[in-house]
Amino acid sequence: MIALILGGGAGSRLAPLTSQRSKPAVPIAGKYRLIDIPISNCLNSGLKRMFVLTQYNSASLNKHIKNTYHFDMFSHGFVDILAAEQTPSSDQWFQGTADAVRQSMHHLANHDYDYLLILSGDQLYQMNFETLVNYHIEKDADLTIATIPVSDRDASGFGIMKVNAEGYIEDFVEKPKANVLEAWESAVDEENRAQGKVYLASMGIYVFSRAIMKKLFDENEKAIDFGKEIIPNAISSNYKIASFSYDGYWTDIGTIRSFFEANIALADPLPEFNLFDGENPIYTRPRLLAPTKVYGTFLNKALVAEGCIIHAKKVDRAVIGIRSRIGEGTEISNAIVMGADYYESVEDISLRRHGAPMGIGKDCYIENAIIDKNCRIGNNVVIKGSPLLHDQETDTFCVRDGIVVLKKRAYIPDGTKIGLV
Repeated sequence: MIALILGGGAGSRLAPLTSQRSKPAVPIAGKYRLIDIPISNCLNSGLKRMFVLTQYNSASLNKHIKNTYHFDMFSHGFVDILAAEQTPSSDQWFQGTADAVRQSMHHLANHDYDYLLILSGDQLYQMNFETLVNYHIEKDADLTIATIPVSDRDASGFGIMKVNAEGYIEDFVEKPKANVLEAWESAVDEENRAQGKVYLASMGIYVFSRAIMKKLFDENEKAIDFGKEIIPNAISSNYKIASFSYDGYWTDIGTIRSFFEANIALADPLPEFNLFDGENPIYTRPRLLAPTKVYGTFLNKALVAEGCIIHAKKVDRAVIGIRSRIGEGTEISNAIVMGADYYESVEDISLRRHGAPMGIGKDCYIENAIIDKNCRIGNNVVIKGSPLLHDQETDTFCVRDGIVVLKKRAYIPDGTKIGLV
């Protein structure tokens, strides 16, 4: 099997975090990037041949992959980047998920494989893909779609599959309205039924048999999307399409709110996504940073990455990223601080050559906020998000879903107040 990991589109719903980077390159959990999740799932499943399809703002993603994933000459493993390119058959950028895969298929011509695994680069989950492909083989399927049980509250945001008792997909609808949901119930186990999770939603994870993918592309020459075109057409053409019902934790990082909640949840005592799994680690770039230093700080439900220097008064339910500096008297609550890409010199810090040192100054208060990388926050600054705030955007920050997001490399002078203060 070979994996194709889709880098996604412009990621406008995740702006401003995607204004200078692609969605899979967005930092998560203090030290990782979103792309590390599907790649780690592949490696932990024994799958070591991966292509990452990139298009928008791909420089930082390309650099991260190049600096992180190296295989020895005996393993024949690789994580290669396939950027959108002009070819004799197409002079267009990727128009959708199916179009991206179609335009990239010629790169697989020299590889031996029976199955093609299609993944998204912006989801948070842990899955054994060996189990998935074995299920695909057991069902003698042409295509297998990973599905997850959801309730009626969530069903309208997904593509919903009608699955029979044998596990095969009979029909598909994209984001159904509430008044037709009852007709889209599927056979699920008793535990999910008791919770009202009787609808099977597509996770955007697919296993295609090699010959079938080529045949589907030939039959749907103008189709550009799997969910909206290829899959419905395959169902109507009576292909054998199986549903692999997944019962673990999974979330799609599509909006600022979903990103914020998924990150903050990682600081819980027993989060649903396990960063501390000794058998299935999450891989990322080894930076060889010093340990984090903490001085007189009350820490509670805090996920703190390496290389930080923390003098804060309190850090409560927060994710603190690599190389973060936090000054004395500062309180951080329900917030994500992404940290920095490099350390400033002691001289630059003492002379405040750039208005304020990189990091968070003294006696600040930060709540319901995301602080992107390399920000400079002066002393006595208040940043407080709230559901009462309207969406807005300035040169240095924006408000999305009640969360204040400080833009990358923003400078916030001493005494500034942002949000509900």
